[in-house]
Amino acid sequence: MTRDAAIRAATAYLDEGGFAADLARRVAIPTESQNPDRRAALAEYLDREMRGTLEALGFDCAIHRNPAPNGGPFLVAIRREPGAKKTLFSYGHGDVIRGQEAQWRSGLNPWQLTQEGERLYGRGTADNKGQHTVNIGALAAVLKAREGKLGFNMVLLIETGEEIGSPGLNQFCAAQRDTWQASLFLASDGPRLSPERPTLYCGARGALNFDMTVDLRPGAHHSGNWGGLLADPGIILAHAIASIVGPTGQIRIPEWVPSELPANVRQALSDCAVGGGSDGPAIDAGWGEPGLTPAERVYGWCSFDVLAFKTGNPEAPVNAIPGKASAHCQIRFVVGPDHENFLPALRRHLDRQGFPMVQIAQSRAEIFKATRLDPDHPYVHFALNSVERTMGKRPALLPNLGGSLPNDVFAETMGLPTVWMPHSYAACSQHAPNEHILLPVMREGLAMMAGLLWDLGEPGAEFPV
Repeated sequence: MTRDAAIRAATAYLDEGGFAADLARRVAIPTESQNPDRRAALAEYLDREMRGTLEALGFDCAIHRNPAPNGGPFLVAIRREPGAKKTLFSYGHGDVIRGQEAQWRSGLNPWQLTQEGERLYGRGTADNKGQHTVNIGALAAVLKAREGKLGFNMVLLIETGEEIGSPGLNQFCAAQRDTWQASLFLASDGPRLSPERPTLYCGARGALNFDMTVDLRPGAHHSGNWGGLLADPGIILAHAIASIVGPTGQIRIPEWVPSELPANVRQALSDCAVGGGSDGPAIDAGWGEPGLTPAERVYGWCSFDVLAFKTGNPEAPVNAIPGKASAHCQIRFVVGPDHENFLPALRRHLDRQGFPMVQIAQSRAEIFKATRLDPDHPYVHFALNSVERTMGKRPALLPNLGGSLPNDVFAETMGLPTVWMPHSYAACSQHAPNEHILLPVMREGLAMMAGLLWDLGEPGAEFPV
């Protein structure tokens, strides 16, 4: 009954094929939350796959309806031990984005786990079925090594609506908070800083999606007869966007950026080199906020991007001035700026710049808020020390993930200190065809999570809160 035995059992789960077998079943269930026709698959994933797995580990499981009409069901698994004083809360999501079957390369199917060398392909391998399969496997290994005990209580929530903004999650967790009585949060999602470097992060950037539209007139008009006489909505919208950011992506609206980069955030990022591995794109050194390192730009600052821009008929252009242009835009933001003021500030800015004709509207009701546990929090140091003990090297510490997820539900609504241990990497084709994971990263994830769960359950050890 040792820590090393728990780690060996966790890595053997992958080496002996158990991990791939479990993940193959889970990938085969097409849990596309963006597709209304897949609602039965969401329920199947929880009831047939997750419930049986977790009940075998001593959890009492219940499936709950979502209070939001467009949200999928929740599975709550609770495991309590006599005398345990603290409760660990964990999370995963069983839903995935659309399979995009026709776009996967030959020989790959989003609903079939396929191994090629050190890669496992399939929808959900990285986001998020592979990651919570790692954590459940590590949990099983610790229970085996500790002869059926963890040393703490545990609540595991699996949701099925993360890919559509986690509707109903905040309301559901707020109603259950006192019942669960959790002390700490530990889960896995998103990528490592780089494939080679174990990573922990303490929160996430927020995300606000909105549309900008210039609608001047119905229909289009011949550019030879009307060019130079009719205002072009595409040109107007392009200039409006150019007033928001400089030519190298620097945000020009003060309300959209933090007043400063906190010293302990800068310190945490001082040894972090951003990279997606050999498949990742090269970083554009001159892009974004000047004076910041790449790590500071993506983990410590805010960014604005135009995700789609349309004017006229791009697929079949004609010699006509269009009447309408639109852009779908996004702000990724860190702790500090007030996200509720983003669109009012944009309205004021556009009016000052002479663009009152540009309409703006939030395009997604759900907003992932920005969160960040203090990098100096005792729980952060506890987790860092545990991972370093397992891996023999210091992991990267990101104050927050560059992407967005519903960490505000756990950090703010539930009031928990939050630490995430990602088991993926940035070039995994998450949300794209050919999604995959790396087996060496999964193996390290199993070892690190088993070590951390063991350390949290050490007899007589108090949770560092």
